[in-house]
Amino acid sequence: MAFGQLSLKGRALRYLSAREHSRAELRRKLAPHEEEPGAIERVLDELTAKGFLSEARLVESVVHRRAQRLGAARIRQELQQKGIAPEAMAAALAGLQDSELARARALWQRRFGAPPADAAERARQTRFLVARGFAPEAVRRVLAGGGGED
Repeated sequence: MAFGQLSLKGRALRYLSAREHSRAELRRKLAPHEEEPGAIERVLDELTAKGFLSEARLVESVVHRRAQRLGAARIRQELQQKGIAPEAMAAALAGLQDSELARARALWQRRFGAPPADAAERARQTRFLVARGFAPEAVRRVLAGGGGED
């Protein structure tokens, strides 16, 4: 019994040493290795109590890694896939929406650097930014301003 728990805990720590994980992600990854019912929850509770598992840290990590290349909508989607509760995402996403236009403009500048010459190019640039989760209003303002400040 204790060996199974140590094995689960060891696996969980190995996953956490590579990157931050949500509770739901670890539960899914550890499920095939659970030998007794409830063992995963006990391990996750222990890791949370000791500070090894933190949803707040995971949200901060995802936002930090992805904000330069993705809009708030795509980051929200990624956090939801990781099983993060909406309340835990709210503050981080609110901060992202404040900088949405600047981040979209910076990404557009790195990728294109020049205003669209025709409708086809405008559509291509629009698709690029929208696919990365930037708000349509921010995309419109970036393309209307040609990357400069409004």
